[in-house]
Amino acid sequence: MNSFKECILVVEDDTQIRNFICYALKQEGFNYITASTAQGALGTLVSEQIDLMLLDLGLPDFDGMDVIKKVREWSEIPIIVISARDQDKEKAAILDIGADDYLTKPFSTTELMARIRVAIRHLYKKSGDKVQAVLSVGGLQIDLNKHLVYLDEIELHMTPMEYNLLALFFKNIGKVLTTSYIIKEIWGVGYGTDTQALRTLMAGLRRKIERNPAKPRYIITEIGVGYRLKDE
Repeated sequence: MNSFKECILVVEDDTQIRNFICYALKQEGFNYITASTAQGALGTLVSEQIDLMLLDLGLPDFDGMDVIKKVREWSEIPIIVISARDQDKEKAAILDIGADDYLTKPFSTTELMARIRVAIRHLYKKSGDKVQAVLSVGGLQIDLNKHLVYLDEIELHMTPMEYNLLALFFKNIGKVLTTSYIIKEIWGVGYGTDTQALRTLMAGLRRKIERNPAKPRYIITEIGVGYRLKDE
């Protein structure tokens, strides 16, 4: 058992699943509060100090996606969606409205805890007084101040667009970024929804950072949704 003291809000109306999640959290040393409705979840977020929310979408009073929208009006708390919905378009929509991650039911406790640890690390990085300038994943490293990229301590030549794309991933390590979000951040809101330019840019970036671009180690494809920089 570790020494985590973060408090996690578990929003799930299925008693069996809720108990399963709470048992796993207890075993890992997390504190937790539960809610079985959207209204109960929102009330708890207002009245309690919550560090992260695990949110089921199929709640009895109103849809979990509405909860995400309401919470994002006033809070940046990490939200991990846990849902039986597995359509790619819906997953992308969940992330685009403000969720940080999602898990599709059924899921393992190992995967759940890994996603929670990633979200909490990002929470602490975001809340720190100083922005971390040098970030690394495995042998891949980026210096956000000097705009330099290294692979196994060897400097890589990056085009400005490739650097911007990689920097975006490093600022969101472990988080799924939808294609629409990436396009908006890299090319701007007026670019449209054509993904061909992104696929071309991604292919060029992978040729530089991956030993085998066909089997990427660092930036993996979330089929039908987007991409994720793995948190190693």
